Amino acid sequence: MSAQAILPQELAAELQSANPPRLLDVRESEENELVALLGAKLIPVGQLPARAGELEAWRNDEVVVYCHHGIRSLHAIGYLQQLGYTRLRNLTGGIDGWALTVEPRMLRY
Repeated sequence: MSAQAILPQELAAELQSANPPRLLDVRESEENELVALLGAKLIPVGQLPARAGELEAWRNDEVVVYCHHGIRSLHAIGYLQQLGYTRLRNLTGGIDGWALTVEPRMLRY
């Protein structure tokens, strides 16, 4: 099963809507401390198997997963799909893509 993608501009619009998606940041905590999307839950991809239970309440929600460029988030989505999550989308270009297109003042690393 392949992951659906969402462009940064599309996510920006959805985050302003009445029913915004949940955000899952699968980068490392050091990366998250540099820059993050407001309201995102941080679970580094390597910790996902041990911490997936923290997402149980999100099982039927729309979830956008992101990392730095969009590779680790694809791995995380694959894992969550194996657990039965179906409403997952990958942020195209990750947080770097967000900084380039939505929030140009955001720190890039």
